[in-house]
Amino acid sequence: MFWRKIGKSNNSDLFVIVGLGNPGKEYTASRHNAGYLAIDRLMDHYGIRLNSKKFDSVNGRGQIAGRKVMLVKPTTFMNNSGRCIKKIVDYYKLDPARDLLVIYDDIDLKPGMMRVRTKGSAGSHNGMKSVIQHLKTQEFARIRIGVGTPPPPVDLVDWVLGKIPKEEIPKIRDVCDDICDAAPMIIGGDTEAAMNQYNRKK
Repeated sequence: MFWRKIGKSNNSDLFVIVGLGNPGKEYTASRHNAGYLAIDRLMDHYGIRLNSKKFDSVNGRGQIAGRKVMLVKPTTFMNNSGRCIKKIVDYYKLDPARDLLVIYDDIDLKPGMMRVRTKGSAGSHNGMKSVIQHLKTQEFARIRIGVGTPPPPVDLVDWVLGKIPKEEIPKIRDVCDDICDAAPMIIGGDTEAAMNQYNRKK
């Protein structure tokens, strides 16, 4: 069976990568959907299709770095992202510190920058607040994609829900390419190496 039945043993070899965003065409190219864009790039790079609708998400299975991987886009809105992730973690009896990577946008980083971390607070990001609240832990890997800080008097909500400017799209694309390269390190348990290589100013 493609999906394991509830009650079976821990699917310990599964690694889950979640990109945060909002569902709906109106949000497709928004700054807040940078996590979705990273999942799209991982799909293309590793030949994984999102062909299942389960756990309040669209998701698909494949392999990266010799490990079974599930790519996930929650279909809840950003503020409820944790509900989807909690369902997956509980269903497969995963250890978030070992088996989970969450990718999301960050207004405190300039476009073209990314940060890899093994743990940390949510900061001002409501999606991450939901994830931490549902998992009851901050101990899981995450990658933040820089989308820039709104200049005054632009409202923060308008900024993150606004479209990524054409001149910034290549920078976001480059970061997503770097995420494809960093993913095998993180999946293999060497997040420190990914941090050392990709937590640099460009």
